[in-house]
Amino acid sequence: MIKRVLLTPFQKFVKIESFSGILLLLATITALVWANSPFGATYQELWQYDLGIVTESFEFKKPLILWINDGLMAIFFFLIGLEIKRELLIGELNTMKKIAFPLFGALGGMIVPVTFFILLNQNPDTLKGWGVPMATDIAFSLAVLNVLGKRVPLSLKIFLTAFAIVDDIGAVLVIAIFYSGTINTTLLLIAGALLGVLYFTSYKGYYSKFFLFLIGVVVWFLFLKSGVHPTVAGILLAFSVPVRQGIYTQTFLKNLEDIYNKIKKSSVLKQPILSNEQIGHIDELEEWTSKFQSPLQRLEHSLHGWVAYFIIPVFALANAGVMLSSDVELDMALTTNIILALVLGKAIGIPLVVFLAKKTKLVTIPSNISFYQIIGVAFLAGIGFTMAIFIASLAFSSHPEYIDSAKIGILVGSLISAIVGYVILRFAASKGNDNLI
Repeated sequence: MIKRVLLTPFQKFVKIESFSGILLLLATITALVWANSPFGATYQELWQYDLGIVTESFEFKKPLILWINDGLMAIFFFLIGLEIKRELLIGELNTMKKIAFPLFGALGGMIVPVTFFILLNQNPDTLKGWGVPMATDIAFSLAVLNVLGKRVPLSLKIFLTAFAIVDDIGAVLVIAIFYSGTINTTLLLIAGALLGVLYFTSYKGYYSKFFLFLIGVVVWFLFLKSGVHPTVAGILLAFSVPVRQGIYTQTFLKNLEDIYNKIKKSSVLKQPILSNEQIGHIDELEEWTSKFQSPLQRLEHSLHGWVAYFIIPVFALANAGVMLSSDVELDMALTTNIILALVLGKAIGIPLVVFLAKKTKLVTIPSNISFYQIIGVAFLAGIGFTMAIFIASLAFSSHPEYIDSAKIGILVGSLISAIVGYVILRFAASKGNDNLI
């Protein structure tokens, strides 16, 4: 019973991410079909349509695709920040023993693909794309694992989720350091001061989602204008959300019992509405319930569905529409490089570093995970879709002719990784837990 209670939140998370992967696939296919149909011009026109605020003294307009990539994706990164904070404080990354296995897997999954890309690259103009094969798309990869059902142990799904989160940390650092523009220090210092206010109030035990939202919008705008990509603001804002509850379970239960008794004794109207007494008690219950819930957990729960079912599919719809017509000149060297870095870089890097860490006794691998399963998950890590496309759009913003080539490499590499990873894991289950590692 206890085991079931502990696993339920993670299993719900896996289901959400798995269904999000299906929506991602549908959005990607829709974008490709739309962009290459007779209505392809409308696809381009829609995402380049300017939206914003224009007054006599102020103008702030951006193409729709940038509202998605800079705005909606900031919410996506905010959610990633919440997940990272939770995992570091109370989750699968909160001790060195827990973090070691996915950490070494993530290091291999970042360093080796980047090395592949740099070594294979022959064009100085495309070298900026070295960050493209770094991260893993957790929604797509978990969707593939979910198809396998009970053939893969839950510990393997936790491993994939944990190292994908470490991947995300690496990708965020890379975006902040290498893919931001000329930095306006003054605006960045103002944003830092506002973040400091949020951190201080959180430390003192004060939290208001409305205050967070107001400060968050200002910080996002300041990051946007400072030259640092605004998605980094999403991560930093998430770290200000407290994970601790305002009250503990015993206090909540005591007050819940008191409110229950008050409601029982309060007057009941003949009409189908609450009496003033009942309204007061319900308000009191809501106040105690709000204090009882972890602000981080509550916010993460509220945002997860929006991000998984709306923001990421919309991002895919807006960014995956690559025109495949013969008159579009592609850089096949870049496309091939990204495919090899995603497929082989991840497949070699993750098992190799994990194997070396195991041999040097730096990590302990769960007994129900076999070497074949680690290789299978390593291939699935080559599904880099969301973060890879996002980094490609930043890396080649000054060379748009390379963006379509990069996207095709990401799509093909992710597809190959998904198929090979699925086949390996499908047959690894029948071999049993062969502890060759």
